Amino acid sequence: MAKTILGKKVGMTQIFTEEGTMIPVTVIEANPNAVVQIKTKESDGYDAVQIGYADLKDNRANKPVKGHFKKWGAPLKKHLAEIRLDEGESYEAGQEITVADFEEGKKLDVTATSKGKGTQGNIKRHGHHRGPVSHGSKHKRLPGALAAAAAPSRVFKGNKGPGRMGNETVTVQNLELVKVIPERNVMLVKGAVPGIRGSVVRVQYAVKGE
Repeated sequence: MAKTILGKKVGMTQIFTEEGTMIPVTVIEANPNAVVQIKTKESDGYDAVQIGYADLKDNRANKPVKGHFKKWGAPLKKHLAEIRLDEGESYEAGQEITVADFEEGKKLDVTATSKGKGTQGNIKRHGHHRGPVSHGSKHKRLPGALAAAAAPSRVFKGNKGPGRMGNETVTVQNLELVKVIPERNVMLVKGAVPGIRGSVVRVQYAVKGE
């Protein structure tokens, strides 16, 4: 299993090595995650665990949600994620996963919802070239031809044009875990990660490895 934890993107800063090299890092605050549910091949057809992040107030949970957590003896959590298990791995309901379980220097994959940019034109959204800007030009930032004429008399699916940009699930791979601060539940990851400040991110050991 790629070791996984849910956390919150705090923002970016920079740290310096002993040699004086500056490293831009993203600060991720990952309070202890609880193992909420255990899935097995016998009961669910595959081996996995469900983890929870961020405490949920009792009055914010409905009866089905409370029943789910009560069944497994786990504390109420606001955000849930499922992790597939490899052969031989085992967890217990209620067990905690913390930043101390992660090793400095390892490569990480970070997944989050990217910043929403609203409706954008094809130039910003897809990186298309603009048209000529000389006097009389009527094609500066327009999308241009969309399809053939009489045949097939339609726009092909997947055509790159204007539309909603951002606000989608994005994974940035092979980011280096520069530093772990267990007493503050903080991870410092080299480079930028998706999402706005305060957004929930999923951090796991890189699938492709080093």
